[in-house]
Amino acid sequence: MKIAISGLGRMGGQIVQKLVESGHEVIAHNRSRGPINEATKLGAIAAYEKSEVVSAFGDQPVVLWIMIPAEAIDNELDKWLSILPKDSIIVDGGNSDYRGDKARSDKTTASGSVLLDIGTSGGVWGYKNGFSMMVGGDKSAYDKITPVLDTLGKPNGGHQYFSTSGSGHYVKMVHNAIEYGMMESLAEGYRILKDGPYADLDLASAGDIWQQSSVVTSWLNDLTRQALHENPTLDGIEGVVAESGEARWTLETAQELGIPLPAIQTSFDVRLASQKGDTSFTTKLLAAMRNKFGGHSLDGK
Repeated sequence: MKIAISGLGRMGGQIVQKLVESGHEVIAHNRSRGPINEATKLGAIAAYEKSEVVSAFGDQPVVLWIMIPAEAIDNELDKWLSILPKDSIIVDGGNSDYRGDKARSDKTTASGSVLLDIGTSGGVWGYKNGFSMMVGGDKSAYDKITPVLDTLGKPNGGHQYFSTSGSGHYVKMVHNAIEYGMMESLAEGYRILKDGPYADLDLASAGDIWQQSSVVTSWLNDLTRQALHENPTLDGIEGVVAESGEARWTLETAQELGIPLPAIQTSFDVRLASQKGDTSFTTKLLAAMRNKFGGHSLDGK
């Protein structure tokens, strides 16, 4: 299937590679030229300008996957809608706020095209393990791009259609908020092992045995124990932990609905406090986890 990918960051670049290697015709577009040049080495077709993306599809509608930060999506979408032919399919694969998706979808529909919101999880491991994709928007458009999603989900990922516009990003938003709580619990647990009554406990060994069919066996624990094997005392990690927005949006939504989320709220507050200097072994381990699954900076950026 022919598809253009715009935004060749950590995940966008992996999406290009995974699709090209599976025989899809991929047009690679990015704000800067370097990542495009790298994509062409993998077999993608270069598109240094947006107009070149449109030209690559000839007289056919464009299938475009946008993989950019949430704060940039509105401006970029407007630019694309000004040049895309009617009946194009646009995928917002980033972590956009679901509360703006309906307006973006309506605007896209008014231009004669369709917008899908696809919350995409998998981090820097998506290329190897497969991406987990949560889809909202027009069902017929989802059906049309299923071959692409099937490829991106291999070998252990997958995709699921949920409902109308915004539902994919909503499910992904809640997923990320859950992630905050799970990470916080693991980090707190390892900290009390470290600072508890048994001074000689090997934290990585505890993680190893927890990973052997225990109730807390998980990918997050697996990555955590790897980090502890590599750097048992987390030397060089300041412990400042970034928050990317999704937990904040979840908490705002929960407040509007009158639903208490104490675990997610606490995990969110710990991150904010770390940015003001309240750091500990717990927050250092949170930073190490984020680096492991998403390639995020260890300094909290």
